[in-house]
Amino acid sequence: MDFKNILALWYQQNKRDLPWRETSDPYHIWVSEVILQQTRVAQGLGYYQRFIESFPTIIHLAQAHEDEVLKIWQGLGYYTRARNLHKGAQLITNNYGGV
Repeated sequence: MDFKNILALWYQQNKRDLPWRETSDPYHIWVSEVILQQTRVAQGLGYYQRFIESFPTIIHLAQAHEDEVLKIWQGLGYYTRARNLHKGAQLITNNYGGV
């Protein structure tokens, strides 16, 4: 068995069930990628769930006030990530009609 197959087998036996692995929604995946920058999965998981509950679509995020976004992000740190995520959602929604 080559390394690729060994690694794939290990993953199947040891992977963690994480919500962003269960979706094909690019918005949800994007949110997870931004949250997990500079953040451990164990800490980021709760923030991800609260963020998606508060802003279930990119349109919800784009229409939110920055203060709302920062309040949900509070405690996670690196607030520039939240601001850029919010601005990105506005740009994608305004210029491209969402995802």
